[in-house]
Amino acid sequence: MTSVERRLAARAALIGLGAVTARAALRQLRHSEPPDWTRSNFHGRPVSLAGGPSLAAAATISAAAGAGSPATTAAVLVAGGGAGAVGWYDDIAGARPEQKAAKGFRGHLAALREGRLTSGAVKIAGVSVAGLMSAALLEADEPGGRRALRRIANVALGGGVIAGTANLVNLLDLRPGRALKAGTLAAVPMLAGPAGGLVAGPIGAAGSLLPPDLGEETMLGDAGANAYGALIGLAIASRSGPWRRAAILAGIAALTAASERVSFTSVIEATPGLRELDALGRRTDRDEPGTGSSNGA
Repeated sequence: MTSVERRLAARAALIGLGAVTARAALRQLRHSEPPDWTRSNFHGRPVSLAGGPSLAAAATISAAAGAGSPATTAAVLVAGGGAGAVGWYDDIAGARPEQKAAKGFRGHLAALREGRLTSGAVKIAGVSVAGLMSAALLEADEPGGRRALRRIANVALGGGVIAGTANLVNLLDLRPGRALKAGTLAAVPMLAGPAGGLVAGPIGAAGSLLPPDLGEETMLGDAGANAYGALIGLAIASRSGPWRRAAILAGIAALTAASERVSFTSVIEATPGLRELDALGRRTDRDEPGTGSSNGA
């Protein structure tokens, strides 16, 4: 077996690990989930939050298995685990009546100015800290000799890419399957490259949870979307220098700022190709629970 064949076999095994772990986690969580894990989606249908922690755990575990070094493994655990944990906190605490008024960065910052700490603000701070810590751990794998200023810039930019990608994927989690599709489309091109070991497992986990997400049985919530996005951001940052990180971060910042003024859903629905991809496999308003296609739609 050649080195290329061994690498492809290893990536395939990681995809399988992610898929199996995600489905096992989902079965376990659905079996024992409490009533307050149920939310109403955009159709008004009851859906379970269990998809979020299932994806966060499976994607993080399988990405760590493909990390390739102790420092990168630690970075994976911090990025995926940290973003997933604070996202889960926001999923649960953010459902309280006093928390629902604050929406978006502006809403959470306005609440802070009024002296109110929202669960969303905790999540933003937590994802940012996790991003910076994981970027610092990635830097430990880089060759020595870099100037201190360059290392600091690399960590700051890497942390921004990781946290920004986590937030961007979360912003897309407004319709069934959308965040999983978008994240996977961003991750798949990296599968055959040096960062493939970091994304293979999360891709498998996302793929295994796509049918129940499309079928409106489960949802990612902040836990799943933030963890998946953070791991994709980590993979991007792991193979990017400061200039590329700066360019990627600028694009993420522009999209995040645009989301405060423009509805991503409106843009997607008005764009041929994106509209069809977004709706692919999704249930229609006429579908009853438990019916639909083999995709879970």
